[in-house]
Amino acid sequence: MADHYYTNKPSTAHDRKVWDAELRAQKFRFVSDAGVFAKGGVDYGSRVLIEAMDIPEEAQVLDVGCGYGPIGLTAARLASRGHVTMIDVNRRAVELAQENAGNNKVANVTILESDLFAALGEQRFDVVLTNPPIRAGKETVHAIFEGAYDRLRDGGALWIVIQKKQGAPSAKQKLESLFSQVDEVTKDKGYRVYRAIK
Repeated sequence: MADHYYTNKPSTAHDRKVWDAELRAQKFRFVSDAGVFAKGGVDYGSRVLIEAMDIPEEAQVLDVGCGYGPIGLTAARLASRGHVTMIDVNRRAVELAQENAGNNKVANVTILESDLFAALGEQRFDVVLTNPPIRAGKETVHAIFEGAYDRLRDGGALWIVIQKKQGAPSAKQKLESLFSQVDEVTKDKGYRVYRAIK
């Protein structure tokens, strides 16, 4: 069976790629590889989320399903006096994110291999970001929303990007069942960015 990007240890042969990206007026050089999500460039959904997300300078931020790191590393540059914790179940993605943090001289990050929130302990966050792994199924996506709610401080915000045709309406319903306020911040080519405030 083929690996998915939410596999813990992808067995796919390595196929490393390096490219430059500009996100929120910040320059990055990313290394990616086979067996991780969007290995050939920053995917459109992540870009839409990155452009929309509001990251206070001193925020404690969590990036769930960080992949090789574009969302979390951009957030870390924006939260210049804060800290970003990045988690992913995929060991190869975690190693790439660590490498990308080093190469881009982003020091205010902690990058952990974690099955959903297992590695986090009792930490609380001001902002949670996710481009959720839709192919892992609705249960996993909803577990991310529930876990994000539990780990946000009061007044904190979960930012998610999701395609309309991949379940944005049901995702919004789930968010509304958990959070006191849910806003659609951006619509772009079928992608929706929601901000859910605790």
